[in-house]
Amino acid sequence: MALVATLVLLCCGGGLGAFTLDQLGGTSVGDNAFTCGQKGVIDPNKEMPRIGPYGQDQVRNAAIIISVGHEMKIPPRGWIIAVATAMQESSLTNHGYLGERNDHDSLGLFQQRPSQGWGTPEQIMDPRYASRKFYQKLLKVADWATIPLTVAAQAVQRSAYPDAYAKHEPLATTIVNTLADGAGLAAAAAADLKCAGPGEIAASGWTVPVKAGIVSGFRTADRPTHNGVDLGASRYTRIRAASAGVVIVSKCDVGNCDRDGSPSTPGCGWFVDILHADQVITRYCHMVQRPFVSVGDRVSAGQVIGLVGTSGHSSGPHLHFETHLNGDRSFAGGVSPVPFMAARGAPLGEAP
Repeated sequence: MALVATLVLLCCGGGLGAFTLDQLGGTSVGDNAFTCGQKGVIDPNKEMPRIGPYGQDQVRNAAIIISVGHEMKIPPRGWIIAVATAMQESSLTNHGYLGERNDHDSLGLFQQRPSQGWGTPEQIMDPRYASRKFYQKLLKVADWATIPLTVAAQAVQRSAYPDAYAKHEPLATTIVNTLADGAGLAAAAAADLKCAGPGEIAASGWTVPVKAGIVSGFRTADRPTHNGVDLGASRYTRIRAASAGVVIVSKCDVGNCDRDGSPSTPGCGWFVDILHADQVITRYCHMVQRPFVSVGDRVSAGQVIGLVGTSGHSSGPHLHFETHLNGDRSFAGGVSPVPFMAARGAPLGEAP
């Protein structure tokens, strides 16, 4: 089920705004629209909402992490990485020495270790200091804004559980959206907090697979079993992974995919399924040739995975794009990609 948080925020201009947010959407469905973080971040000294399993003190720590990133002019993708890292390391709790439960001398929100050069125990226990140190090391990671969140976090933390950070990405994005006026919808690598444009990767870690208009919609009246949207890109247009993940399918669906299909040809043709954080699956159908990725490959957001074609059940070149929840690749798991992608700052249907 979607994780819902209803709250009242003090926007930077002092006005009150009511928002309802959910972990899957992360967007405002109230009276006020987000502006990709341009209204600023919430003051950590203000009263904090409860978000998911996190109470006021934990959310306040997230607000401190975000505000330090904002002050340092770190692009909002960095805020999401930092919040997700603190969620994994400390559940957003500023832990002191925990005796036998301590991992060596690890302390604070990010479980930084004085013995590893992170600072003195007193410094590390200051959430603002700890956040600055995290961001300083993150900025030294090559391509940190576009590589998978768990890879960027691991490059900073050197954790014994390198894949553990990924599961926190959706809720970390919701927290950033909640506390920073939808900054998760901003361009990932831009410090000036502008909404991600077509083809750009949003701070949420999502981007459009192709820049093209929608030529056929999701489960329309005349095509009730059409489980995705068709994007009218031309043959050989590069198809990009919508978000970081692991390839779980890469094959020809039915028959011979090395030739154009037709409305009477069954299947998806050459296609790819990618499993993302929070058990989201994206599907890319009708490629012109064998995909560029194989099962088990880890891909980054925006990575080219194939070329647009018209193999399988297709009447002309286009990309058929699907989104599925709960790890369910079947028809039952499908949801409309249009609101799904818009909620992540990567709206479909905007031609170049």
